[in-house]
Amino acid sequence: MPTTVGVARVGLYLEGSESLKDKRRVVRSLLDRVRNRYNVGIAEVEDLDDARAATLAVVCVSNSAPHCDAMLSEVIGFIERRVEVGVLAEVETELIPYG
Repeated sequence: MPTTVGVARVGLYLEGSESLKDKRRVVRSLLDRVRNRYNVGIAEVEDLDDARAATLAVVCVSNSAPHCDAMLSEVIGFIERRVEVGVLAEVETELIPYG
């Protein structure tokens, strides 16, 4: 059975963040909530030293490409609704067949 790896790159513009400490609090809270609610991997991967920007990577692995796509869409929507001091900047998704 083929496996699909779904990857989303989610950019956030944190307009209300004034320091790296503010940013880390917001990003850590968001990462924890996604991990607790969904069975996906998520991490901050870029813009680590920029107090007003964050880039998150979300990964889902499944034996169904439509399931991966739906899961990534749901997680992106969750992030968009929950980001406390900012807005979604850009989102890129990719489904990669494996095996």
